[in-house]
Amino acid sequence: MAMRGARQRAGQTIYGLGERVWTSRPLKVTRRAALRAGTGALTQSYSLYKVHPAMWRLTATHYRPWMGDFARWHAWMTCQLGSLHVPAYQQFLRERDWTFRWWDLENYPPTSKDTYVTRFGEEARCWHGEMDLRGTLVDESSGSSGRPFNWVRGREELQDIHRNVAGFTSLMMRDEPRLFVINAYSMGAWATGTNTGIAMAKIAMVKNTGPDLDKIVDTITHFGTGFTYLITAYPPFLKDLRDRLDDEGFDWDRHRMHGLVGGEGMTEALRDYCEERFLTVRSGYGASDLTIGIGGETELTVWLRRQLLRDHDLREAVLGPDETRTPMIFQYNPLETYLEVTDDGEILCTLTSTSVLSPKLRYNIGDEGVILDWHDLAAILRTRPEWQSAARRAWQAQGMKLPLLLLYGRKDATISFMGANIYPQDVENGLYADSARAARLASFTLTLEELDGGRDSQPVIHLELREDESLTADERSELARDAQEGVVGYLARVSRDFAQSLEESARTGDIEVRVHDFGTGPFAVENTKLKRVYLQKGTP
Repeated sequence: MAMRGARQRAGQTIYGLGERVWTSRPLKVTRRAALRAGTGALTQSYSLYKVHPAMWRLTATHYRPWMGDFARWHAWMTCQLGSLHVPAYQQFLRERDWTFRWWDLENYPPTSKDTYVTRFGEEARCWHGEMDLRGTLVDESSGSSGRPFNWVRGREELQDIHRNVAGFTSLMMRDEPRLFVINAYSMGAWATGTNTGIAMAKIAMVKNTGPDLDKIVDTITHFGTGFTYLITAYPPFLKDLRDRLDDEGFDWDRHRMHGLVGGEGMTEALRDYCEERFLTVRSGYGASDLTIGIGGETELTVWLRRQLLRDHDLREAVLGPDETRTPMIFQYNPLETYLEVTDDGEILCTLTSTSVLSPKLRYNIGDEGVILDWHDLAAILRTRPEWQSAARRAWQAQGMKLPLLLLYGRKDATISFMGANIYPQDVENGLYADSARAARLASFTLTLEELDGGRDSQPVIHLELREDESLTADERSELARDAQEGVVGYLARVSRDFAQSLEESARTGDIEVRVHDFGTGPFAVENTKLKRVYLQKGTP
């Protein structure tokens, strides 16, 4: 049975005479002062573990469930302070006839980009309606879900972000000597690139190349084999780098190379393809709306995700009997980012630190997921000795006891065909499972196109060849057939709905594949965007 983090509901609402007294007019001033003092004290206490990356590691490896209870109380306090001192949030609550209740976090209605951010200006969403300009940076989201947005982050908030990212990375790379980070994220106004470079400088030598393959190759050639290289990038760029270095005859055996990716999901097929060259490839979870350091993959979470693809019994024990999707899995620290899951399976996030310039209060980013406590996972694994022994070996690499976020991504990131859902990550797994095929491809996108004036539909996978690939008509046809067989075969193995539909109708496997030259067709527009688009509605 899937466990959805029952400890999230540890905070209980207090009703009765005590509440009526505390909400009475004579004691409002006392209540507000107590809240400010309590929240400030908790924030200061939490900040102690971020003084040095070593303190962050100590907290992560000694986390206990009761810390999550305190984190929930802190989230409640942060929301209550927002109701007193954030003009936009005050108006937001008034419009919903909100009334105060002690310790009831769910009493505060969720916020979102549509219901909150777009309706109020930046200053109105800051504490006291004021924006401290000194040291404040403006980040811009990529616009992958629509138009780009601006996000303001204050000096102290940025320092927290940098310490969190540095602490996590130092734990992942603690056995690697002479760490040299090559930051290949896009630079400029985007949050991930600039903040990653600053954070990594706390624990390593850093060069901010941006996504420039020539600069990265020149850098590695110049500095040579005396360093451990950590490439930070979007997942598809890491594949591009592997392909480029392979083309140049790079001596992988003489170099120590790791990858740390983020900004979008990553499949196990893509990880396997990159780890044929890189020693490890790990992913982080964040969002421009919130922060870049919400969670990260560890050896335990990577083992668990891979095992979910192989072991039906473990999959059912962790995800439940009816879940066909395979989530990305991260460990995260509730002391910094308190996460909840709604009845609809959507993630709410509260950034509990009062150093956040524009508070994020029960913010719904639109991702679906499940929260799983580390100790609840351990209880599942103890039911099978083979699970427990393999998981323990993976866990010992970092030893973190932080809870797990099982992330499915956007609710609308799928198309339905013949009663089965097709997800872009399943398409990628099918495409990249064959290394020779993967080496020819730069990208792909998935569409569901209308036929016969809208009376029928057809799923289409568009493949973009690498820039240096030149194929004959026969080779393109062969690649399309090979890709179609790979994707349909993968879907039939991992998706019960697809397999059942395929048995009932051979048309389920009728997925068309079209091969495009680099930067042409649907990729002519896509290549101008910061992030790649893997799902397009309608004919591109």
